Amino acid sequence: MKILVIQQKMIGDVLTSSILFEALRHKYPKAQLHYLINEHTYPVVENNPFIDQFIFFTKQEESSKKALFQFAKRLQSEQYDVLIDVYSKISSNIISAFSKAKTKISYHKAYSTFLYDYNIKRENKAHDGNLAITHRLQLLQPLGIITSSISPKIYLTEEELSNSKQFLEENGINLTRPLFMISVLGSGDNKTYPFEYMAQVIDTVVSEKPQAQLLFNYIPNQEKDARAIYELCAPETQKQIYFEVFGKSLRQFIAITKHCEALIGNEGGAINMAKALQIKTFAIFSPWIDKNTWSLFENENHESVHLKDFKTEIYNQEEKKFKAQSEVLYKLFKPELFERKLRTFLN
Repeated sequence: MKILVIQQKMIGDVLTSSILFEALRHKYPKAQLHYLINEHTYPVVENNPFIDQFIFFTKQEESSKKALFQFAKRLQSEQYDVLIDVYSKISSNIISAFSKAKTKISYHKAYSTFLYDYNIKRENKAHDGNLAITHRLQLLQPLGIITSSISPKIYLTEEELSNSKQFLEENGINLTRPLFMISVLGSGDNKTYPFEYMAQVIDTVVSEKPQAQLLFNYIPNQEKDARAIYELCAPETQKQIYFEVFGKSLRQFIAITKHCEALIGNEGGAINMAKALQIKTFAIFSPWIDKNTWSLFENENHESVHLKDFKTEIYNQEEKKFKAQSEVLYKLFKPELFERKLRTFLN
């Protein structure tokens, strides 16, 4: 048997959807399991033992209809038995249309139902409190796979762990003291906690944990914004921040994070990666993101806060309807609202 899973979204989505492979492997131990993803998301699923082959959707296919159709035609020759389209957008619809898979599964959308044998309507409530997980596992039900106990995992090698430990120590990090990764920036302005508020959050971490060492999660082209947040922190806090110590690649960031006590900051890919590493997380949600879907595995090790937790009267419609108002709503989401919860988390 040969199975293709398609998920062309961002890092967090690709990581979360990788749970399908563990369930598929248990059901079909000898099957060939392939994962079609955007090439830049590969680091979060690298070394996953349940995936036999990765197929990369590149910028060329994304920007050219001709390249997309040629790509879909090439995949047709793979002769998959089962196709699971988690992405469920136009590009994956085209790939699905070309495929000669005997069984095609995706989410229910009025314009694409004719392409699939099974069109799954997403449940509104999660059985285990993790709606994003529930939605993905629903896609396996037509194959007779019923499970709810799988969580995303990232697989690091011993060499990666050793190299990252050496890197940290060579840059002055004392691994016998608390080390925190701070997700200072989100994937966009409407997913980034206001700079001055983030600085207050960081000050709180150092106030509660005076021996803490802090790392900022940013990439080189975000250095200006990360530096602006650093400058807003109190002088005593700045002494605890190792601003120049950061992962030069996504895989290195992941390995560095594995040595941290917790990751704190903007909800997004970094939070999901930390959870997959079994590292504690404290996530600050954007006001327009649905917390019920993405607050995965909430417990004493994984906490999150959302403006809706404190200003329920604002939300007279679903969160995504407030996307255009994110800047105004962020201003209402003051750190004082969740300071006590953060201090409790740190202890």
